[in-house]
Amino acid sequence: HSSCVLPPVLHCALIPASLSFSNLISLSLCPSTVQSQNLIADNVSVVEGDTATISCRVKNNDDSVIQLLNPNRQTIYFRDVRPLKDARFQLVNFSDNELRVSLSNVSLSDEGRYVCQLYTDPPQEAYADITVLIPPGNPIIESREDIVREGNETEITCTSMGSKPAATIRWMKGDKELQGKSKVEATYDRMFTVTSLLRFTVTREDDGVPVVCIVDHPAVKDFQAQKYLEVQYKPEVTIKVEFPQGLIREGENLELTCQAKGKPQPHQVNWVRVDDEVPSHAVITGSDLFIENLNKSYNGTYRCVASNSVGETYADYILYVRDALTTTPKPTTTTTTTISATTSPPDIIQDSQAGPEAQRLDHAVIGGVVAVVVFAMLCLLIVLGRYFARHKGTYFTHEAKGADDAADADTAIINAEGGHNNSDEKKEYYI
Repeated sequence: HSSCVLPPVLHCALIPASLSFSNLISLSLCPSTVQSQNLIADNVSVVEGDTATISCRVKNNDDSVIQLLNPNRQTIYFRDVRPLKDARFQLVNFSDNELRVSLSNVSLSDEGRYVCQLYTDPPQEAYADITVLIPPGNPIIESREDIVREGNETEITCTSMGSKPAATIRWMKGDKELQGKSKVEATYDRMFTVTSLLRFTVTREDDGVPVVCIVDHPAVKDFQAQKYLEVQYKPEVTIKVEFPQGLIREGENLELTCQAKGKPQPHQVNWVRVDDEVPSHAVITGSDLFIENLNKSYNGTYRCVASNSVGETYADYILYVRDALTTTPKPTTTTTTTISATTSPPDIIQDSQAGPEAQRLDHAVIGGVVAVVVFAMLCLLIVLGRYFARHKGTYFTHEAKGADDAADADTAIINAEGGHNNSDEKKEYYI
């Protein structure tokens, strides 16, 4: 077969002593050409120290020889024989359609392109790239300062060293993701160091909140480090009215409590009166202010001032004293036979600052009194009218006798019975 050209790799392959002469003769023969044969190999990623598996697969093999070579083109397996003296390579499976080999305790030096060869005409090759993953070391998180004041900018760095490939770093503050600035450096041994810098302005709500550096790498999961923020801030001041509740009136007592919270805790709490002096008999006990027997001269703004090493804060309370409760008579009515009279009842308490309900009550009382008076006057008029109607009468004299038949007054006098001669007999009747 002088016209047959053997593949170059066959000349370089180490022929183990166990192969017989007949096998050598068969290997030297040119393989037949089969267009339907197809050689397949897959890339492999493996963590350093783990085991990698390389698989050379053939579809529709016609008894062609399969062999596996390392990145240096040295034969690892020729069919089911291992010429290379590296015990880390072990045969997992050998058949007409597959050559599967495992590599244990993988190191970075094992990385590269492995070749699957099939002796056809022309020869076929498939490649399996082994990528060795080296996980990073524990991330290191550091801050520029341990304690930050509210409103200032803080700076935190996270470093991930000795990984392959380079890791990526994410930041979380509480449940919110923040964006940092990363820098990647390659080392002499083909590994990488990644440093991420995070800057942000802190608030008092950040106190005690964890800042988490999360390292993402194909060789590890949930690799992270965290640091809790410590934020100092000025006091937060509120004023609570202990008593009285509601409107404040003359003669009552007032007690106010100043509530201040900060970090560090306020070391001083003071009460002052804006634009005036605190009443001389006011009692200040710690954060409490007590004023008794209020009057309108105490009206004004009272301020609670709290301070710590960060700063000073205050809260104001505006005091407005209203008139004291006053007394007014309650109008009532009594009726007699013909008129109504107003009497003085016991005193009742009435608010001089009464609202619309009290005013409506006063109007109702006045309206009731007027109605009773009008009703009594109407009754009196009705009684008098009926009395005069029943006692109505006629006035007669003797001189008027015959007046009904007279045409005028003179004729009536002339026609009067007896004329003027009987004037002494004149009688008068009154009914």
